Amino acid sequence: MEIYQLRTFVTVAQQGHLTQAAEILHLSQPAVTAQIKALEEETGISLFERSSAGVQLTEAGKLLLPEAERILAGSREMLNKARALKGQLSGKLRLGTILSPELLRLGPMLALLKQRYPLVQLSTLQGISGSILNEVRKKELDAGFFIGKNPYQTVHTLTLEELPYVVAAPAAWRETLQGCDWRTLGRQPWVGATQFSSLSKLHADIWREHNIAPKKVYDVDQEQAMLVCVEAGLGLCMLRRDVAEAAEQEGRLWIWGDAEVTVPLSFIYPAEMADDVLVRLLLEILRDVWPERGL
Repeated sequence: MEIYQLRTFVTVAQQGHLTQAAEILHLSQPAVTAQIKALEEETGISLFERSSAGVQLTEAGKLLLPEAERILAGSREMLNKARALKGQLSGKLRLGTILSPELLRLGPMLALLKQRYPLVQLSTLQGISGSILNEVRKKELDAGFFIGKNPYQTVHTLTLEELPYVVAAPAAWRETLQGCDWRTLGRQPWVGATQFSSLSKLHADIWREHNIAPKKVYDVDQEQAMLVCVEAGLGLCMLRRDVAEAAEQEGRLWIWGDAEVTVPLSFIYPAEMADDVLVRLLLEILRDVWPERGL
């Protein structure tokens, strides 16, 4: 059964005459007759009753007509959608992500991308800041998110937000460390961060600023891993304020003092791809998802 046969069936039913239907379809009458006959043979039923005045639907034909009209409407809808998509941007993007999707506003970002550019395919890779930066630098990723200061001129940075970090301590240490200074903190064990974690440089900068050299109990690569180490009483570390405050409210840790350091959360992409059409559309999406930043 072909679409053109259904179109002929519907047109003949509407016109009630083979000759008039042939004129509308720009076919010969024998061609129209042949198509109707082929459709009747395939369905196994008679669709029209013929007379000297023309043709009219059989009872079976009347029942099948709405179904044929529905199929034709569906085919037109598909064709219209295909025409609308013609010329739209298409391609594949690889995006490196870090931390939580909520913090990155990843859901609204991907939804807006799908709405505006339905032919663009996007895949995400979850990692830590240093590894995402390195893969963007090597163009193994088209773009990504990063925390910290970008040292590479070959990578462009678009700052989205300044994230505040505080000193988190095991809840049981509160009585001992309440009101102490940085020198005392420097004698405590700290949970360190691995080389490619943005928190590694953050800790190093803090320790250098206050002239302390704590003993690290572990080096971990994820902020959530650092959080559970603090909760377990292993040592101090720098944690994002919202994460630390949520844990403190539940009695899982304690925030020391009023020290706070801000670290930029950025969107990064290879400098060579600044004029790439797919990267540019991502920047367009980001401006709408982070309107308060005036990107």
